[in-house]
Order: sequence, then C-alpha cells, then structure tokens
Amino acid sequence: MSAIRQSALLILLWLTSPISTAAEDTRQLVEFPEMMQEHMLSNMRDHLLALNEILINMGNGELDKAADIAEQRLGMSSLELHGAGHMAARMPEGMQQTGTKMHKAASRFALKAQEGELLPAYRMLSDVTSSCVACHAGYRIR
Repeated sequence: MSAIRQSALLILLWLTSPISTAAEDTRQLVEFPEMMQEHMLSNMRDHLLALNEILINMGNGELDKAADIAEQRLGMSSLELHGAGHMAARMPEGMQQTGTKMHKAASRFALKAQEGELLPAYRMLSDVTSSCVACHAGYRIR
C-alpha cells in the first residue's frame, strides 16, 4: 500500500472513529479538589511510565525486573505509595472497582513474569492495560 493510501486511510479512520470530543464527552465526571486531582494525574502518569518500563524490560528479556516494577508501582504493594485509600473515598464505586482490578492484575502479572515465560507474561499484562482503558473510557476527572 502506498504511503498516500496509508495516510488517507488513517485520516478516514480518524474522522469516522467513535472518539468523542470534549463537548460530547459522556464519561462520568468525578470531581476532586485540585490537590487530589493533581495527585491522581501524577499517579496515572507514573502508571504509564511503569508500563513503559515493564515493556522495555520484557523486550530485553528481563522479566524479573518487569515483575518488580509491576508489583512496586502498579500492584497491590503500590497502594500505600499512591495514597489509594485516601483517593478511593472520593471515587464512585465502579471507578474504585476498576482501579482495584488493575492493581490486582498487576500483581498477578508480576507473579507470572517471575515464572520467566515471556508470552504468558505478555498475556497477563493485557489485563492491566485493559483496566486502564476501561477506567479512562468510563470516567474523567476535574
């Protein structure tokens, strides 16, 4: 496929995609005091950074390092670091459940990665990112 056709296809897909604009954003709005909002956004940026570091380590065949990052920065061991108890009290129940699901999935991924088999670990990592996608698709903060 030529570069022009690829570009045209990408533009067409973008124009017809179901991504909503801010004016028609139907995600549930969750309001936090400004300090808590900044704290949550900082946590989410660190989650994204941790996912990137996990993928880099997996690509380098360093599953033990990927497991450590997952558990310490995303898994159940990370809850105190992120102030999860304090934040969860202001979240709707569904958002809390999605967050808990992500943290548990990260801990399960860490255990799987420690087993040393790459493909099963990648499969488990998708449970983590699926929770992230679900939360971002259902909720927005202000």
